[in-house]
Amino acid sequence: MSILVKDKEVVVPGEALADDLGFIPGYGTYRFNNKLLASRLGLVNIEGKVIKTIPLAGKYLPKRNDVVIGRVIDILISGWRCDINSPYTAVLSSKETPEFIEKNDDLSRYFDLDDYVVAKITNVTSQNLIDLTVRDQGLRKLRGGRIISVNTHKVPRIIGKKGSMVTMIKQATNCRIIVGQNGWIYVDGEPQNENIAVLAINKIASESHLSGLTERIKEFLEKETGVKINLEDKGDYNGLQ
Repeated sequence: MSILVKDKEVVVPGEALADDLGFIPGYGTYRFNNKLLASRLGLVNIEGKVIKTIPLAGKYLPKRNDVVIGRVIDILISGWRCDINSPYTAVLSSKETPEFIEKNDDLSRYFDLDDYVVAKITNVTSQNLIDLTVRDQGLRKLRGGRIISVNTHKVPRIIGKKGSMVTMIKQATNCRIIVGQNGWIYVDGEPQNENIAVLAINKIASESHLSGLTERIKEFLEKETGVKINLEDKGDYNGLQ
């Protein structure tokens, strides 16, 4: 079997990735005759016999069960409309909160305009109507801290395998960090440590296509914080801490 590109190599639409039928086209690729070609600009991702491309840019496309960070942009009669860094807004119904909210209650008492919430997507319709809930454990209004934005396609690299990368940042900075699947990230801690955590996150996002990233981030965090990092400690990051 013959691969014509390297893992994490930048490719353009129509570029040949492999010329053997043994490879399977994944997301962002297609087969033409005996060749597997890229259908968009992105980074090559090779997983066994599956080859796909990861977009270098693009808005978040909502998926059911994704945990996202949203910003309240409108208070409705029976809920709130949220910006989730997507072409489409989402609605959080007053019935999808832990509290019992009476009819005609002042909803701004619970979530006001410009409040940020960490929520889960419960439904996405064919008309791109998106429903949220904050009833599950860990879902809530976010207080203090700061929100930063990254390319949504860099989120898996920022989280790392089994949460290893974000756990390393938490270990060094003692910050609370929530990475929304929509590319919005909540960081809360001492101001100086917040700054270091944000720098580390942005460094991961900008260098995610380069090899040896974990070791570079480890060295950066140890230099900036003076904390010795144990890469064996994967922590218990579940996306909501």
